[in-house]
Amino acid sequence: MSVNVNRSVADQFYRYKMPRLIAKVEGKGNGIKTVIVNMTDVAKALSRPPTYPTKFFGCELGAQTQFDAKNDRFIVNGSHEANKLQDMLDIFIRKFVLCPECDNPETDLHINPKKQTIGNSCKACGYRGMLDTRHKLCTFILKNPPENEPGSVKEKKEKKNRKKDKENGSGSVEAGNHNDIDAPDAVDGDDDDEDWAEETTEEAQRRRMEEISAHAKNLTLSEDLEKTLEERVNIFYNFVKQKREDGAIDAADKEILAEAERLDVTAMGPLILSELLFDENIRDQIKKYKRHFLRFCVNNKKAQKYLLGGFECLVKLHQAQLLPRVPVILKDLYDADLVEEDVILSWAEKVSKKYVSKELAKEIHAKAAPFIKWLKEAEEESEGSEEEEAEDENVEVVYDSSARELKVETVKPDKPEEEEDYFDIDAI
Repeated sequence: MSVNVNRSVADQFYRYKMPRLIAKVEGKGNGIKTVIVNMTDVAKALSRPPTYPTKFFGCELGAQTQFDAKNDRFIVNGSHEANKLQDMLDIFIRKFVLCPECDNPETDLHINPKKQTIGNSCKACGYRGMLDTRHKLCTFILKNPPENEPGSVKEKKEKKNRKKDKENGSGSVEAGNHNDIDAPDAVDGDDDDEDWAEETTEEAQRRRMEEISAHAKNLTLSEDLEKTLEERVNIFYNFVKQKREDGAIDAADKEILAEAERLDVTAMGPLILSELLFDENIRDQIKKYKRHFLRFCVNNKKAQKYLLGGFECLVKLHQAQLLPRVPVILKDLYDADLVEEDVILSWAEKVSKKYVSKELAKEIHAKAAPFIKWLKEAEEESEGSEEEEAEDENVEVVYDSSARELKVETVKPDKPEEEEDYFDIDAI
């Protein structure tokens, strides 16, 4: 059964059709996977390599993908319904197939390896422009250009082999065959510096350079996210370190948070900041850099735990100065709203050797004991005062004429249904 390539078009006579996706789930447990049976036919209707939509599914679902072009097997790990994949394919078509101007799917992708950009041209309306390269799939497309693309690796290898044949004189043997004559370089199509704009003014060139720079920057951002956690943490560490060395750290709290969010290391931010911004004068530095840490720690208990881990590392570096002051520093962190009460109590329950040796961790917890005790007592007192307030609501002062003094009695609240039988003794 075929469907419209652009499924937002309801016209049954729409000329651009594609087969409906057929998905087959195979395997069990951890080895379960979804095979897209007719991906080759679907991709052919879209004029795109079948690896592109398969990889797109993997990027969107956060799943690994496998390609076996010889056996027409395109696999996405996990169990996925065909309808869900079909809806996801519509997003792929909107981003990477349809023309932004006329919404027709008669488009070709053009890869520029030198500038690391992806061009898009439409045969229907003549549109030429650049794709937004922020999506992770763009990195895959740049590394695996379409085979019919003049700038692709396969095309370049073939051209290189043809040139070698010319140099070796092998081309003269087949001179009689006009089909084997190489096209001149001027029309060979291997022009890496292809200009997509018609204007040649300085202003137009400047605009093109800004556009290319923006796309290159987006490509760098997407590439960073594909790196390992350790590499991303190192990038963030160097970013904060550079800000500190440039003397711009005081006003860079928003930039630092934005960089951590970009690299997806927000929770680990306080651990890096404590290493770079704190030393033996931590009490003064908590006040100075409070705003920086609050951006990470507010409503983020994981970040607060990393902050306590960074504090332990700092005690290790300045053990003589900071170990005796552990309870005071913890109270400073608590008063600054950088660490919540339940996070501190949870940290105090278990001695961990994740950041420092077990011996030092025990010493730190022993020094922190007075503050932990104070925190627990304060919590108990607050709970006790709430209970007393609740009891006071049910206490009344009763005057008894036969008694010599006032009596205090606890009175149970009247039930609603008994209010109808209430009589006022003074009204009789």
